[in-house]
Amino acid sequence: MKPEEIMEILNNDDRFCKYNGMRLETIRPGYAEAVLDITPEKLNGLGSVQGGAMFTLADLAFAGASNAYGIRCVASNANVAYVRPGTGRQLRAVATEISRGRRTGVYQVQVFNDQKKVVAHAVITGFILDEPF
Repeated sequence: MKPEEIMEILNNDDRFCKYNGMRLETIRPGYAEAVLDITPEKLNGLGSVQGGAMFTLADLAFAGASNAYGIRCVASNANVAYVRPGTGRQLRAVATEISRGRRTGVYQVQVFNDQKKVVAHAVITGFILDEPF
């Protein structure tokens, strides 16, 4: 399966991300970008993007980068650091593969605001399944 087909499936079938306005824009093996348009319902009580929304955006970028090979991969561990409040009009998560072996892959994901400043940094480990996407 081609990366573009995998991106279409993830964008359509990840109902939580779709419902919350998150989508993959770029996908290739080991790399992906996902975006979130900031709207009032995505804000926390302090007026910035809710941390769970930023984490979900990072996880979607990870899903794109890790599954673009055409073999299913699921997150097995994640560590996220929130660097600054998520504000502006849009957030962009960029996932880059650090390492990929036979069973695991490690991905760095950075979430950027409109000014291209990092608002969150995550490292996500994926478990590679023995099944085609």
